[in-house]
Amino acid sequence: MKFCWCTIAVQNMEESLKFYQEIVELSISRRFTVEPGVEISFLGDGETKVELICGPSYKVKNDNIEGISLGFEVKAVDEKIKFIKEKGLEVDSGPFQPNPNIKFFYVKDPNGVSIQFVENM
Repeated sequence: MKFCWCTIAVQNMEESLKFYQEIVELSISRRFTVEPGVEISFLGDGETKVELICGPSYKVKNDNIEGISLGFEVKAVDEKIKFIKEKGLEVDSGPFQPNPNIKFFYVKDPNGVSIQFVENM
């Protein structure tokens, strides 16, 4: 079985697209309207796919979603933290280095989803 994508209901498509394009560095692969007022965007190339869906029946219920995170590999955690701060965002938690082989930290997307940036050392 192959994992296809993760779907996130968003309150503001433009704000969420900006975050996933600029901060996570995913490009838009598809963007379309399903019906009046309901828009879907797919981001990512290859195996990594994130689906954003925005519409009146897809309201975000909580701006602090717990228990779910999306992880993305970066070359250097320290450089990514600097980049995050330059963009005016806050690190939600970390950085953590539980062993010599991995280092990571978390930020929140505009909808409260935890985004983990991981450096495999």
